[in-house]
Amino acid sequence: MMKPTLHTLVALLLWAPMPSAGQLPPERLPADLFDVLAPSERVEGILSDMRVVQGRCGTSPAADLRRRIVDVAVQEWAFFGFPVLDRLNGARLLPGAALQARRVVFENTTRRAPTPSAREGARVGATIAGYWAVTPEGPGIVEAQTRRWERRGAGTRWNAPWSAAFISWVMCESGLGSSGQFRRAIAHWTYVDQAIRARDGGEAASAYEAFDIGERVVEPGDMLCTSSRPRYRSLAERRRQMGEGARSHCDIVVQVDGDEERILAIGGNVLRAVSLKVLPARRSSDGGLVARTTSSVPFYAHLKLRSESIGLRALEESPVLAAFAGSAPNRSATPASRVLDVLGVDTPRAERQDER
Repeated sequence: MMKPTLHTLVALLLWAPMPSAGQLPPERLPADLFDVLAPSERVEGILSDMRVVQGRCGTSPAADLRRRIVDVAVQEWAFFGFPVLDRLNGARLLPGAALQARRVVFENTTRRAPTPSAREGARVGATIAGYWAVTPEGPGIVEAQTRRWERRGAGTRWNAPWSAAFISWVMCESGLGSSGQFRRAIAHWTYVDQAIRARDGGEAASAYEAFDIGERVVEPGDMLCTSSRPRYRSLAERRRQMGEGARSHCDIVVQVDGDEERILAIGGNVLRAVSLKVLPARRSSDGGLVARTTSSVPFYAHLKLRSESIGLRALEESPVLAAFAGSAPNRSATPASRVLDVLGVDTPRAERQDER
């Protein structure tokens, strides 16, 4: 019997009934159709007695590395319920909100995102633990978290920020498994420093190379990084503190929108979930789009992926997102398509993938 393809699955899911109010976010695609080892499979046990059992990563990058990085990140965005943080308009859509109502409405607020409920904490606990599993310090962090879960319950916050662990896991699942390709770590500055060394003539195997904001046009699969303590404004400032700890954050670019002069990127531990961000951009002198630093988005580093380019609208062309978003007959029925409509992003369609 012929093995089903991702496009076959997309065609089936496009006609799936819409989620009812209160339904959980969608699960991931089957591994035989999208070959990602779910992060939850890297750990075993209940929350109060969980341990890492699989921390290894493959070291052969996907032939279509940019596409792979984008699609792996997109699937996790779907798993967390399509949350959005719009840095242009100061609005947000909390995790799972699109599943609770037929009409998606962004809220404008400066309040911190609420801590996940015990139900949601239990649902995503093993997933976040799986992100940690691929980092050198991961087993110890997961062990410490189990004690927190035992004392405080499933809704308690993690004992350490997990945004860099999420990035590390995405790169692991994309085949960047050796430390020479990508230095997986619990803090973003570790792999930012690696990319700076690659820019300066070292780290020949590094998948990423660092540039100042505005030096290069932004493409899907690249990363954009900010810092808060200290607040760097350039790579030169970071070079003076290479190897020292810094509070920073990086997101994976999934779409570049020249018409709106904005960048869409996905990152971890944003709104206490894997979320999509809407980020500021501007036209460069050659007509391409570069990131734009603002007071609310203090970019200081653009990590350029050393891989062949793909289209700028990678989110709209994602077969993974198409599986969750629906097509013309029911595009307004699925949570993903409703979020995309509010963002002004075309809903991915299986037909578009088959024509490529």
